[in-house]
Amino acid sequence: MTGVGTRPSLGALKSQAHNESPRPAVSFREAFFFWLKLGFISFGGPAGQIAIMHAELVERRKWISESRFLHALNYCMMLPGPEAQQLATYIGWLLHRTRGGIVAGTLFVLPSMFILLALSWLYAAYGQLPAVAGVLYGFKPAVTAIVAAAMIRIGRRALKNGALWTIAALAFVAIQFLHAPFPLIVLSAAVIGFFGGRLIPHRFKVAGEPTTAVGDDAPPAHAQFSWARFVRQLTIGLALWVVPMIALVLWQGWDGTFTQMGKFFTIAALVTFGGAYAVLPYVTQAALFQYQWLKPGQMIDGLALGETTPGPLIMVLAFVGFMGGWQADPAASGVGPQLGGVMGLLVATYFTFLPSFLFIFLGGPFVERTRGRHWFTAPLTAITAAVVGVILNLAVFFGQRVLVPDGRFDWFSAVLMVVCFVGLVRWKWNLIAVIAGCGAIGLAWKLAPG
Repeated sequence: MTGVGTRPSLGALKSQAHNESPRPAVSFREAFFFWLKLGFISFGGPAGQIAIMHAELVERRKWISESRFLHALNYCMMLPGPEAQQLATYIGWLLHRTRGGIVAGTLFVLPSMFILLALSWLYAAYGQLPAVAGVLYGFKPAVTAIVAAAMIRIGRRALKNGALWTIAALAFVAIQFLHAPFPLIVLSAAVIGFFGGRLIPHRFKVAGEPTTAVGDDAPPAHAQFSWARFVRQLTIGLALWVVPMIALVLWQGWDGTFTQMGKFFTIAALVTFGGAYAVLPYVTQAALFQYQWLKPGQMIDGLALGETTPGPLIMVLAFVGFMGGWQADPAASGVGPQLGGVMGLLVATYFTFLPSFLFIFLGGPFVERTRGRHWFTAPLTAITAAVVGVILNLAVFFGQRVLVPDGRFDWFSAVLMVVCFVGLVRWKWNLIAVIAGCGAIGLAWKLAPG
């Protein structure tokens, strides 16, 4: 036992970790309450959410090994949709089969859905309240600092050598200055990883930790591939899309407001490579001009609300659905503004996230079979490195919006952001405390006389 006031060396900790026996299986009850907690504290966008899961599940609780975590993350990075929510679904599925995946993925989204519903209602009913504006003003530099700190944490884990650093730098240049589409960056990184893994394989390996509940041994029985299970899950997944769509068509017709939302948000979910910001131009154009669900300027307000709620940033699509239902002609939607807003938010959320669950339950067994096979893991390792560069681009984007919101430098936000960043990186401040504290500071600053 380590004495009081002393700290074990890093080498001792690693030796202890490798000598420990695998921890017992995680109970479903224990996992349920963790996923519920995660749904309320998952601030900071995908980078922050992935960092939270890594710190909790790999480092502290040791529910899953480092290599398995990164392998699952690499797969989720390749998918359209919110990678952090898909990663939670994947880990929940590994731990407790399909019900574990459903619980993990649903609880990751549910708190943010109810919070965003309340914020959207206030926004639609009362407009820009000074108090709300003040809290949001304080949230923005905090969220920017969280993303930047999480990027550093993930980068330290993923960028193990010069080759991976180079891939990350090229990805940042490509998306920041050349405005390359994210799918092209992912494809290019995969090609580099494929050939690099053959020519210099030692540059595209990620080390793992062995002492975990879901370690580096063979996958559990439910994670092994079966054609019968694959067909059954595919049939159920398609039914979960077809039945609600038929219900909406029977209620409103093929061109009804909520039927259009079901079709549109399904398509949006399938093209959301690279996270919410990659799909926002497409959503904004369609919502403003094709369907006229939003008015000019409302998408920016919705993005601000989405940035300051826990859960995936793609929840901003739920705001689009809410405003589309709220502002729809009652003759076309068949309901009034209040019920229309709730219906729009529920439809947007359901059809946006349904494909994510299907991707995990169908693809998970394939991915588990590829662990340790360098021909598959090398491209995914390169993709992870490229995503670090993309996350840096997101941090820069946030920083520009926070520090120069109207063409003038905002020194107050700059100071707040730097303090939060240093506190998160140097002193490991609690994320909830940072968010709550900055919201209170922003409110006091905006409401202060003079």
